[in-house]
Amino acid sequence: MSVETIADRLRAAGERVTRQRLVVADALAATGRQATAQDLYERLRARAPRIGRATVFRTLEALVAAGVARRLEGDGHVYAYVACRPGHHHHLACSRCGRVEEIGEGYIRPVAERVAAERGFRIDDARLDFYGVCARCTALAG
Repeated sequence: MSVETIADRLRAAGERVTRQRLVVADALAATGRQATAQDLYERLRARAPRIGRATVFRTLEALVAAGVARRLEGDGHVYAYVACRPGHHHHLACSRCGRVEEIGEGYIRPVAERVAAERGFRIDDARLDFYGVCARCTALAG
């Protein structure tokens, strides 16, 4: 994801575009998998030694608010974050290697439509993340 795209998405969501936010977003996108705020902070310290731990935590929340990242809940209620492309989607998160794959709304729409029809519930938004073991880790284990 390019810095320009991230900046545009932050602006569109009403978030400020700062150097720190772009650095954190770039580092998150470069991981290619889920990362905790602490993981990102430690990774960024080598690149941006003046960045504070609290800045990384606050920035991740701003990225989530702007739709640039998604917060995933891990074991022990520890949050991890993953960079997200624009557009509504859901995730498959590997609990072994940390890899996260985006899946389209087409997988979830039939379930949402059935719930809405059977329960008379108007669904405004749905965020569904599946946690398990990816195909690569399954193949390596088997």
